[in-house]
Amino acid sequence: MGKPTGFIEYLRELPLDRQAVERIRDWNEFHLHMDESKLRDQGSRCMDCGVPFCHTGSLLSGMASGCPINNLIPEWNDLVYRGLWKEALERLHKTNNFPEFTGRVCPAPCEGSCVLGINSPPVTIKNIECSIADKGWDEGWITAEPPAVRTGKKVAVVGSGPAGLCAAAQLNKAGHAVTVFERADRVGGLLMYGIPNMKLDKKEVVLRRIDMLAKEGVNFVTNTEVGKDYPVEKLRSEFDAVVLCLGATKPRDLSIEGRNLKGVHFAMEFLHGNTKALLDGRREGCFISAEGKDVMVIGGGDTGTDCVGTSMRHGCRSLVQVEILPQPPAERQPDNPWPEWPKVYRMDYGQEEAAAKFGADPRVYLTTAKKFEGDADGQVRAVHTVQVNWEKNDKGQFIPKEVAGTEQVRPAQLVLLAMGFLGPEQLILEKLGVERDPRSNARADYGKYATSVPGIFAAGDCRRGQSLVVWAFNEGRGAARECDRYLMGRTSLP
Repeated sequence: MGKPTGFIEYLRELPLDRQAVERIRDWNEFHLHMDESKLRDQGSRCMDCGVPFCHTGSLLSGMASGCPINNLIPEWNDLVYRGLWKEALERLHKTNNFPEFTGRVCPAPCEGSCVLGINSPPVTIKNIECSIADKGWDEGWITAEPPAVRTGKKVAVVGSGPAGLCAAAQLNKAGHAVTVFERADRVGGLLMYGIPNMKLDKKEVVLRRIDMLAKEGVNFVTNTEVGKDYPVEKLRSEFDAVVLCLGATKPRDLSIEGRNLKGVHFAMEFLHGNTKALLDGRREGCFISAEGKDVMVIGGGDTGTDCVGTSMRHGCRSLVQVEILPQPPAERQPDNPWPEWPKVYRMDYGQEEAAAKFGADPRVYLTTAKKFEGDADGQVRAVHTVQVNWEKNDKGQFIPKEVAGTEQVRPAQLVLLAMGFLGPEQLILEKLGVERDPRSNARADYGKYATSVPGIFAAGDCRRGQSLVVWAFNEGRGAARECDRYLMGRTSLP
């Protein structure tokens, strides 16, 4: 695939990002585009390796190794190298409904398992994917393709996040009449309100694809929460099948002294409100602002980074990000071999921006919060933290133990809790009588997606727990396939 000697001739190269001190002044996407000739050079670095782990989509040590939707990566890398962009787009769309999304927000487990990455920087798979999709839109190659024949079957998809949109797109392709219910005022779920605009543009990228789905025949119903605004009895009677794509929206809390103080918020409350105010064009008093405040983000991961980046754009006075885990090493360790996801130290866009403004990576490791301190008005003003070590308890489990004498009081008028999610909200699952697993997720076997209630399927984070957008794509497509089989007795969906 690609040029046989490309990986020897060309170094890994990514497009430049806008300068951190410049991009924190607006909400525009921060990645710049790369010249087409350089993209072809990068595509040529894809080796004729014979064992392309990049598209395996397996789980190793609990993390994705290779692409969970089995993108045909070596094929479209080769087509880009040869300048066959339209053919590359066709190959990309065979496995990925929305490559312009994953090309922007996926952490690229494919690159972590690239064979070239064993002893050299891996192929720039994610950037090439995004470039293929963007060129497809720019050239007008991506057009509405409504199904030629309708089956007469009606399917409800509850939730319009990544899993829901994939399920809806696939079921619509199969000819079913699909209605997507979304409780928010805009379609997109996590893609719309959970990921900030500078990382995934809502008007130019997300709404563009949603409008295309609508042209293809998908019906979207917003401001409607099934189980509250729309009775589950009506849902069951009006539709032949239901696919639940509720996400895992119940956040993990931090039950320490002062938790009820004003100024302590869950991350999604902060991110959702900011994006909604941005899209509505009404900023004053319509969202939680970090302007002029000392901000503490508790928790790492993508959500923590997004809180950092958003706070920087508000103009926070200072920022610290608290992580209870140790700082990762600079290079792979022996217990983290290829093709596992490389657990190494890296700075994401938010940390780069904070470092550019305040002089250093804002993260402090092996640290946890012990107490929120408030003022006379009940507003948080400081956080008491302590360093920890991870030690084994009597059951052999690693748990954090406080290190005496490391207590510290850090100023904070805004605290954002970004410690992950515990599972889906339970209202609709209870009303539908769907059986749940011990983690409160909808119980449905992977690959089958059928819940305990006939005709009801579950996919994405509400089934597997908090995970990557690309796993939601995998499950949305899989649930659509099994739902189609249930309705028609057979299926041609991949």
